[in-house]
Amino acid sequence: MGFTDFLSDAGLTLLNNWVQTRSYITGYSASQADVACFKALKSSPDAQKFPHAARWYKHIASFEADFSNLTGDASKPYTVYGPDASVLTVNPAKAPAADDDDDVDLFGSDEEEDAEAARVREERLAEYRKKKEAKPKTIAKSVVTLDVKPWDDETDMKALEESVRSIEKDGLVWGASKLVSVGFGIKKLQINLVIEDEKISLSELEEEIQEFEDYVQSTDVAAMQKL
Repeated sequence: MGFTDFLSDAGLTLLNNWVQTRSYITGYSASQADVACFKALKSSPDAQKFPHAARWYKHIASFEADFSNLTGDASKPYTVYGPDASVLTVNPAKAPAADDDDDVDLFGSDEEEDAEAARVREERLAEYRKKKEAKPKTIAKSVVTLDVKPWDDETDMKALEESVRSIEKDGLVWGASKLVSVGFGIKKLQINLVIEDEKISLSELEEEIQEFEDYVQSTDVAAMQKL
């Protein structure tokens, strides 16, 4: 059967366990088997969850410029490799004797069966990918409390807040605010906001606020949590 898929944790766990004691998918050097499996992955596996798979991926990536020169059958899908496909890539030291005709014929039959099973599996995986890509992605957001400090007690805090709120961006929503005393008659503006993490850089937003030099001395993130 070989590898099933590299989209699920179960599939990546199978790969991780397979390369735990191996440097390559088959044999003792990089081959088209590694290339097929490498290309089936959209990106490097999570090194925390799948350390062996991540190590293997990084190593094979070093051959990327020479993939076409590696030995092996480049037409085979990655699903013909893996645990249950090990009989197809037997360690030479344990290979059957050359005169064992029955075993050789049996291996040939297995290859035909695996090729058909791989074709069906590839079709199902393609359908799964389409369904997964069609699902709406969860938008990561953060709630932030920002402290905006004026220069002194004579700073026009109303104008300061109006300047801050004048910043409009896709993925930014301003919330409630209040003035908080910091001593010596000086008050800072404490304002809440919600940002979409992929669209808004908090550090860039702070820099933009600090460009209101007539009012703003500095900014600090007082609190932040994910929605």
